[in-house]
Amino acid sequence: MARSYYIFRNGRLRRRQNTLYLEQEDETGEITRQPIPIEDVHDIYLFGEIDLNTKLLNFLAQNGVVVHFFNYHGFYAGSFYPRETNISGHLMVKQVEHYLDLPKRMLLAREFVSSALYHIRRNLNYYSHRGKAVGSSLAVVERCMERLAACESVPELMREEGQAREAYYAAFNEILELEEPFEKRVRRPPDNMLNALISFLNTLIYTATLSEIYVTQLNPTISYLHEPSQRRFSLALDIAEIFKPLVGDRVLFRLLNRGVIDEEDFVGLGEAPAVYLKEKARKTVVRELEETLQTTVYHRRLKRNVSYRHLIRLEAYKIIRHLTGMEPYRSLRAWW
Repeated sequence: MARSYYIFRNGRLRRRQNTLYLEQEDETGEITRQPIPIEDVHDIYLFGEIDLNTKLLNFLAQNGVVVHFFNYHGFYAGSFYPRETNISGHLMVKQVEHYLDLPKRMLLAREFVSSALYHIRRNLNYYSHRGKAVGSSLAVVERCMERLAACESVPELMREEGQAREAYYAAFNEILELEEPFEKRVRRPPDNMLNALISFLNTLIYTATLSEIYVTQLNPTISYLHEPSQRRFSLALDIAEIFKPLVGDRVLFRLLNRGVIDEEDFVGLGEAPAVYLKEKARKTVVRELEETLQTTVYHRRLKRNVSYRHLIRLEAYKIIRHLTGMEPYRSLRAWW
């Protein structure tokens, strides 16, 4: 079964016949070559300084392998998104049609926000039942959820989502045992330990979502909640909203509450302009997230177990069925 490959050490990726080889220098100065059969590769995450050539990229493109690049500090740099072979002109027309028609766009955008807030509320309820004082945040989120149906524009939806997330992040001071209070979400660049961890996990959710969209016939640049942009795959941002609280935030809570990650795992604390995770910590976060994405739940409709990663792909397929008139889109609400 194909899986994600995360490469942290420096080296070279090369193609020899129908196999990838990761070439790296060991402690003695000798070059080791690790074979990676192409049929085992779903996507690749490059965190180290990896030397590539066009022969390799052509090979990856032929096999539909998406590559995600991160810089030295673990910040997302971009993705190699091979030319799509699973193309549908009819679906492309439908995607654009649903973007241009405001009521149709609002239906999809509202579903993305509804699912995100549903899972935010689910997280808050979990900790409320365990004695955490998150009631005021929970009340704000529920009021925002109630107002979604009355929103008539995408900015109104995003305003409700923003208010809900602000209240949600305020509850992190109750959910987590923090030495200093978490005051606000800061993204570019993250200015403290918690913002750095949130940003890193959100980026991993986004890139995992992009890899799953590639398998489908959807065009990743045509989106409904986030405005389409030349510089990003905005449909992946839309779908990732569903899975950030469902997967990413739960991983964050586990890592911090169990002491797996702490302040010693960050660089730049108390310094400007940015805070980021050390390499060892990034490996820990990646391992925990990947284990979560591979975890399975019983799917009531499919009547079989599916992984969290596959749930992302299923969400893309549901959008396709909606766009083509097969059935109305209803975004994921975790039932387990």
